[in-house]
Amino acid sequence: MGTAQETVARRTIRLLIVDDSNIVRRRIERSQQFDELEVVGTAANGLEALELARRTDPDLVTMDLTMPQMDGIECITQLVRFKPEIRILVISALADKATAVEAMERGANGFLNKPFTDRQLNDAIAELMY
Repeated sequence: MGTAQETVARRTIRLLIVDDSNIVRRRIERSQQFDELEVVGTAANGLEALELARRTDPDLVTMDLTMPQMDGIECITQLVRFKPEIRILVISALADKATAVEAMERGANGFLNKPFTDRQLNDAIAELMY
């Protein structure tokens, strides 16, 4: 018989990955090293992300900024409106400080520049999870 601590289930954190690059989406999915993270979907643009978010109810989102159909800034705005407690990590090659500030003002919780290492990705995700 296990202890009470052993029977307490870890809370699963639902992750949605949003980037127009399939390579980046797959890299994020492969690189994350947290047992409690469950990838609930991947999207190539903001419109797909919103549709998936409504179906999968993610807790955490990695978000590119430059995408077709709907950019990351607009998607962040709508995701936060849909679920105010959502945690969003922007992952972008745009090192433009004004864009990063705008993303944070719209509701993003962290920013990671591309290219990134697996360690940088996992450190950034950990900051938003705990």
